[in-house]
Amino acid sequence: MSNMKKYMVGNPHHQLGAEATKRNSAHMLPVSDWLSDLPENTHLTDLVEVQFKQTRKGYFHNSAHLALEKGVKVVVEATTGQDLGEVVLTGKLVELQMKKNKIDSSRYEVRQVLRIATEQDLERAALAHAREQETMIKARQLAKSLGLEMKIGDVEYQGDGTKAIFYYIADGRVDFRQLIKVYAETFRIRVEMKQIGARQEAGRIGGTGPCGRELCCSTWMINFSSVGTGAARLQNISPNPQKLAGMCAKLKCCLNYEMPVYEDAAKEIPSRNIPLETKDAVFYQFSTDPLAGLVTYSSDQHIPANLQTITVQRAQEILAMNRRGERPENLEGAHVSAAGMEMGFQNSVGQGDVTRFDRKRNNHHSHRENHRPEHRERRPNKPNTGHEK
Repeated sequence: MSNMKKYMVGNPHHQLGAEATKRNSAHMLPVSDWLSDLPENTHLTDLVEVQFKQTRKGYFHNSAHLALEKGVKVVVEATTGQDLGEVVLTGKLVELQMKKNKIDSSRYEVRQVLRIATEQDLERAALAHAREQETMIKARQLAKSLGLEMKIGDVEYQGDGTKAIFYYIADGRVDFRQLIKVYAETFRIRVEMKQIGARQEAGRIGGTGPCGRELCCSTWMINFSSVGTGAARLQNISPNPQKLAGMCAKLKCCLNYEMPVYEDAAKEIPSRNIPLETKDAVFYQFSTDPLAGLVTYSSDQHIPANLQTITVQRAQEILAMNRRGERPENLEGAHVSAAGMEMGFQNSVGQGDVTRFDRKRNNHHSHRENHRPEHRERRPNKPNTGHEK
């Protein structure tokens, strides 16, 4: 029972969140250094990229020409005091990263790398980070006592323990001037407040999604694009809020991953507002399958009636005929039945139906049944005439 207490949600010192944060902070946002093979790469610039907890990164000058490479712990200058981080990028690629992130080195205050972290620096940073969970819980209580409509999502201590960043979530503007004074008096540190969204909070906490993998926001995503319900409708996903919402209670970011493919495929599909006219009836678009290039039409505009599935090419042909004042006999010609659609699907990895094991077992069983003595054809005994061999 004692071993289970540390995993209880109510325990402020639970280990699951701490271990996930430690793992994600060490391996999040990896950058492939494709210039590392060039021997002169490290001599092109003295800039290095240093990562701190989770998504926070900074750029620093290695003016002392220390032997820095990816993975080295360093002590750097901070706004007040010193901070400890990990070198994640060196060489020319750092300048390209700054350009990508729209950071102008002439305006951006680039501080210095002071030294490679010693054992004393690492121990001091570890003691500071060990206070983060307790500080976060106490900070939430203080914010609630002041009646502020906000939630403290995470706390990040500086490497020297003299300053902490309080990440908070709020729907609107929050006047936390009094709160900063209370935090400074309570924790005896310098306080910085930073607002984040629900997606950033989920990324900092970490977790496992319904796909069985770690959350994208806690492993590699740094820029969060807006996700709308139109992405689900275009991909023919059921608009079930419980299925579409992620761990952050927002629409899943992965709904946008395949959107460009669906948008390109949907360009070929006729407009939903244009019906198809035949000599017998008028058909209205009921549903589409952009990737398969299929469109289903109904003879009624409001309910599914006499559903017929045709290819996009066939629909375009009928629309062209209607514009010329012609009407085909029916929608047939490129009609695809439900059985044909099912037979047309093939597993991409070359595996067959899962029932193939049952069929194999049944065939084997029937084969054994046919060879049992009671199933063999009994022939009458013939007298031996001596002429048979």
